[in-house]
Amino acid sequence: MPIHPTAVIHSSAELDPSAEVGPYVIIDGPAKIAAGARIEAHAQIVGRVEIGEGCVIGRAAVIGADPQDIHFKTETDSSVILGPRNVIREHVTIHRGSKPGSATRLGEGNFLMVGAHLAHDVQLGNKNILANACLLAGHIQVGNNTFIGGGAVFHQFIRIGDSCVIQGNGSFGKDIPHFCAAMRTNRITSLNIIGLRRQGFTSEQRAAIKDLFKLLFCSGKNISQALAIAREREWSEPASRLLDFVSAPSKRGICPWRGEVDLED
Repeated sequence: MPIHPTAVIHSSAELDPSAEVGPYVIIDGPAKIAAGARIEAHAQIVGRVEIGEGCVIGRAAVIGADPQDIHFKTETDSSVILGPRNVIREHVTIHRGSKPGSATRLGEGNFLMVGAHLAHDVQLGNKNILANACLLAGHIQVGNNTFIGGGAVFHQFIRIGDSCVIQGNGSFGKDIPHFCAAMRTNRITSLNIIGLRRQGFTSEQRAAIKDLFKLLFCSGKNISQALAIAREREWSEPASRLLDFVSAPSKRGICPWRGEVDLED
């Protein structure tokens, strides 16, 4: 087992023989480190943390620390769960769940760049990219294949959909639906057309998504009116997911559209 002699590892931790642990790493608690995982120098794994196969935990990252919640009780039995092949770069912080039995959870194949932060109870899907210094507050849900630019910040309890692209330094306190481009403060500007093409959406699927987007956000109708009209039509599976997302917003509501009506493909 390639463990550096300066690493400090709790007796209750379970490490696969192929896991690598670098200099001055601290694993403090009943962590589970799967095959092929690599924990780089000065990283800290705190408490009940599961790190999936092939994950990389960067230098000085802290995974599993207590939530930044003034009401949190340190004896709470909660966790962080990372699926396989997540890359967590330097100085990233991921806090554990805030309630007994809860978990902050990542799917597979996510890439969190330097200094990103996931607060307690965040649910991150698969193959998302969070650039440097993104800050996600508690209980945020993120879908799959979404890119978030550096320094963007997000209010607790909101939802971010699949295949979105979000401008760096933006600030968001409302839901960002599937497939949308968002920027500045709570502003949807268009669809993520380039991202949809790169992710293999067909021209027919993109056309249906575009038609629904125009109806929901660019028709001059309020959301309730637009949803009523949209439900009378048949939609492709991706467009139906967008319809379902907008139909069931969080308490924070949906970001409004402020962009151009014409959406180039």
